[in-house]
Amino acid sequence: MRSIHLINTGGTIEKSYQEHEGTLLNVEARLDDFLRRLRLPDVRLMITRLMNVDSISMDETDRALVAQTVLVKQRDGCPIIITHGTDSMVQTGLMVEKAISPAKVPVVMTGAMVPLGFENTDGLQNLTEAIYATQFLRNGVWVVFHGRFFPISNVEKNRERGTFEAKDKDLL
Repeated sequence: MRSIHLINTGGTIEKSYQEHEGTLLNVEARLDDFLRRLRLPDVRLMITRLMNVDSISMDETDRALVAQTVLVKQRDGCPIIITHGTDSMVQTGLMVEKAISPAKVPVVMTGAMVPLGFENTDGLQNLTEAIYATQFLRNGVWVVFHGRFFPISNVEKNRERGTFEAKDKDLL
């Protein structure tokens, strides 16, 4: 059985529609419901609910907490997945990379452009790909999103296309 740490920080992947306000908010943890839908007979996910915030609201203290948590979790040699909002995923990933250098395990960051449970969500796809990617990515910090993977030092969010892409295409 493979064990994987999953650190949940919130972001769009965890947002839910608040009918009375007509808004999307991070108010309850929803990830477990969707993870149960996946067939993972040989995978044990060890979930840490660190926070449930929109990444626009994250500050340096929040990022430092994520980095410190990864530093501790990597000691047991299990890969790590971090669910995170897309707006500041790269900033947090760079802080994690600095804190754990040299990395002892693959650390995969992922999230969603559309919340879990909504039509056309990319959240479950990205989670599945992140779990799969932990088997073959080398140690370091990565973004796994929409069928692609990027080292944290060479990735950026493309708001127009609604995805992530390489900053420097020559480094691929």
